[in-house]
Amino acid sequence: MDTVIVEHAEMSTKSNSCCSKKGPGYATPIEAMSGPKESVIYVTCVYSGTGIENPDYLATIDVDPSSPTYSKVIHMMHVPYLGDDLHHSGWNSCSSCHGDQSANRRFLILPSFVSGRIYVVDTKDPKAPRLHKVVQSEEIVQKTGLAYPHTSHCLASGDIMISCIGDKDGNAEGNGFLLLDSEFNVKGRWEKPGHSPLFGYDYWYQPRHNTMISTSLGAPFTFIKGFNPQHVSDGLYGRQIYVYSWPRGELKQTLDLGNTGMVPLEASKSSWWVLTPRLTALRARYLSWRYLASLMMLLSLKLRRSTS
Repeated sequence: MDTVIVEHAEMSTKSNSCCSKKGPGYATPIEAMSGPKESVIYVTCVYSGTGIENPDYLATIDVDPSSPTYSKVIHMMHVPYLGDDLHHSGWNSCSSCHGDQSANRRFLILPSFVSGRIYVVDTKDPKAPRLHKVVQSEEIVQKTGLAYPHTSHCLASGDIMISCIGDKDGNAEGNGFLLLDSEFNVKGRWEKPGHSPLFGYDYWYQPRHNTMISTSLGAPFTFIKGFNPQHVSDGLYGRQIYVYSWPRGELKQTLDLGNTGMVPLEASKSSWWVLTPRLTALRARYLSWRYLASLMMLLSLKLRRSTS
């Protein structure tokens, strides 16, 4: 039997002012909207479900209209393993570190949903990123019990937090939040012992309200090989939104959306909860996952550079 020693970690205590203009990102969404346009974008490309046994890769696409290679893939960085299923990506630092002159938005964090590995990509050359480090799934499981990493966000402390949807066997009970330090070493779990959600998926935090919101998908073993409607009846999919204290990691409230609000998915810093951080369960039950996803997408488009 494998032995797992679950480590719980405290966030670094470094805190940054939002007034400095010398760190990465922007001080306000308004400032971000007037910032320069991207010249390249990075897209994770996967072979899951294709029957092709090739490593996933990160594609670099030229989006500069004045460039001769505009709209073309100009670089592909293949990862060294098969079967990863690269998923959501995030930066090592962003607007959360705007007040830190030493912070540098250079490393792209690529969680692998199926394998549990986390790739760290160096974008010093933005047109030809290269692999910097691999955090192996065995180390993550050994130290935290976490697997199926999904959403990665940088923190003002310099740490990186990644939501994980289950344990190594695909059970939802093992889900929680992984902390990496600024050198991409495993620190432990973010949430306090006994404060893990029932189901995991996405999250975003709003430090001005000392609040973090996380959402629900389901137990990974139920959907990793395809959807079975019976698993919904069996209670293996989530319908909850979780409200945490930030940055303390204490679960303060669980909002059950009922059968009409199954599987609330994406959360966004620019979404409705920033404006109304203390939703009641009565109001939340009418926000189905389709409505949430649509609303968050629309608002995120308006403020998408606020987290760049």
